[in-house]
Amino acid sequence: MKKPNLRVLAAKAGVSINTASRAINDKPDINPLTKEKILRIAREIGYVPNASAVALRTQKTRTLGVIIADNNNPFYAEVLSGIEAEAKANNYHIILTNTRRDYQEEENAIELLLGKQVDGLLIAPVQEKNEDIYKLIDSKIPFVVVGRDYEDLSIDAVYSDELKGGYIATEYLIRKGFKNISYIGGYTYKSPARRRLEGYKKALTDYGIAIKENLIKIGDIDIKDGYNQTKDMFDQGINFQAIFAYNDMMAFGAVKAIKERGLEIPGDIGVVGYDNILFSSLVSPPLTTVNLKKDELGRESVRLLLSKINGYRKKNKKIVLDVDLLIRGT
Repeated sequence: MKKPNLRVLAAKAGVSINTASRAINDKPDINPLTKEKILRIAREIGYVPNASAVALRTQKTRTLGVIIADNNNPFYAEVLSGIEAEAKANNYHIILTNTRRDYQEEENAIELLLGKQVDGLLIAPVQEKNEDIYKLIDSKIPFVVVGRDYEDLSIDAVYSDELKGGYIATEYLIRKGFKNISYIGGYTYKSPARRRLEGYKKALTDYGIAIKENLIKIGDIDIKDGYNQTKDMFDQGINFQAIFAYNDMMAFGAVKAIKERGLEIPGDIGVVGYDNILFSSLVSPPLTTVNLKKDELGRESVRLLLSKINGYRKKNKKIVLDVDLLIRGT
């Protein structure tokens, strides 16, 4: 059965094609009762706007490309929830790609989404290299970097105050009486890892505690790595009283390694995570963690992107979201 087109809709509603089009496209210059009638009839007859025709007419596909680094990490699920909600509120759809923290996959994802003629891109980059970001700049497509900062580039970005996060996590452990505090974190070519480490070092320095390089462990950032880093410190006889983990996933791994040694948390060793993912309140004991506004990170990124797409601004802008510490049981 042939799909009803705009001409059929207009005829059934007893209005001109132009009026029907204004109703479907949510234009303000139309009587509300007329608009309501047209939309009701559209639902009744199953009218769906032709996306290709709309894109051709408006030069917009009303789609946003989203590139995330790791869909196995619950952190990104919460950020994505904010992205989806804000995009939907503005009548946009998203096309999602996952790079699995692989730079080549990131380059491939950018090419794919540009080929899909998306109106703009949201990207949580690997940050291993900068070439793909330079390509985006050269392409002139509006884009926003989500959760990362390229300090030397004037680009649109939304990210959290990672230096503060690293500081308040370490400061809390210091105030609880711990001095030999280990930091287990990610590779420092990523701005969050670099700044969280800077915050850790600054807190130690401010409180007159020496920075010990053997307490700083750099590697990957999942549960397995948090477990292995902690286990290795035990095996090497390194004296540590507490752990500040790059994220909650690493903290979960650290907790597992500590419990396997028969030690109590926080009685014997204190642990602070980062991100405040959903599961951090459900482990035993509940994880003390730095709280990021993940939903707001997603929503604010979409708002910033749409303001560029819709021509509301020309200058690039960086937005830094505040963080705080959620004190629980570790």
